[in-house]
Amino acid sequence: MSPNNDSLNEQPSPEKDDKGSAASETRVAGHSGPSPDQKPRKKSRALLWLLCFVLAVCLSAGLYAWHDADVFLNTPPSVPGKNLIVDIEPGMNLGQVAAMLEKEGVVTNAWRFQMLVRYKEKSRHIQAGRFLVSTGWLPETVLDMLVSGKAMLYRLTIREGLAWWDVAELVEEGGFCKAADFTSVIHDPEFLRHWGIPFDSAEGFLFPDTYLLPHPRELDKDAARAVANRLVEMFWRRADRLWPEGKRPSSEELKRIVTLASIVEKETGVPEERARVAGVYANRLEKNMLLQADPTVIYGLGRNFDGPLLRSQLDNANNRYNTYQNPGLPPGPICSFGVSALEAAIHPEKHDYLYFVATGRDRGHTFSKTLSDHNRAVRDYRAAVRASKK
Repeated sequence: MSPNNDSLNEQPSPEKDDKGSAASETRVAGHSGPSPDQKPRKKSRALLWLLCFVLAVCLSAGLYAWHDADVFLNTPPSVPGKNLIVDIEPGMNLGQVAAMLEKEGVVTNAWRFQMLVRYKEKSRHIQAGRFLVSTGWLPETVLDMLVSGKAMLYRLTIREGLAWWDVAELVEEGGFCKAADFTSVIHDPEFLRHWGIPFDSAEGFLFPDTYLLPHPRELDKDAARAVANRLVEMFWRRADRLWPEGKRPSSEELKRIVTLASIVEKETGVPEERARVAGVYANRLEKNMLLQADPTVIYGLGRNFDGPLLRSQLDNANNRYNTYQNPGLPPGPICSFGVSALEAAIHPEKHDYLYFVATGRDRGHTFSKTLSDHNRAVRDYRAAVRASKK
């Protein structure tokens, strides 16, 4: 019986106990620790959550940016808006323009306005000038105005028959430049050479017309030169359509034509008479007769003349423009003249008239071939004047 009892009470051998313990430890470890593929799974899950978070942030930022841009593009700075004058100076870059517009309240955000300009590819199309804009405009309307070239313009009207000093006063009164600067420019030899003007001033080349010009930021000589350039450039543009065969005349011929045109302009305001008046002076020049043109004498007396012409003034040979005493044409033009006067000087009417005098009843004149006929016409004129005063 002992052996059986011994077998019932027999203890495991150390090897078995070690193996059993090892197996047991292995089993316990297998239930409480991660398997080899579980750590990558946790990392992938963390990266996925991080990616979702980043995407959510980007989406939120994108939605915010889209909303902010939409508000910028579709909401004017103020309602109702107010009109403002802004100056885009030559040489200003896009950043400077946008900053100025934001400062003036024309746009709400300079950076966004720059983005709009670049998106529209209009960076190089913004014009320099003075513009009338409104704080009630949307940014795209503001941009359209700045690239359109429709700068704020002011009217300058120069009528036919004005002397250069009258034009100088007009440009100053209009706010385009100072009369003194304008005077200096139109007498500047370099300016005259540039425009092919064969006189000591631009008299006669300051073409009479209605101009739309911007007001300069500074009333300096550059502003005066800009106005003078515009007037003379208009002269050549109109005159080039009239020259025979489209060819500009020589310097000497230009002097004759321009001077004669200015006299015709002052002598008659009737377009139909201008070629006839030019023909009278052409005939007198051909016969070496004195022109005896009152307007030339008056011009030589200067801007302070207030009439009437006196006998002493007609007898004064020191007045270089006195065509009662000095033969030939005067030294230069005596006023700004229009196209019809210039055309008359280029193509004088062919006739035998040597004299003309106002009728005294209308703006027209009586033309005569002989001195006796002319004296009779003068008497008729004086009688008509006396009758009009009764």
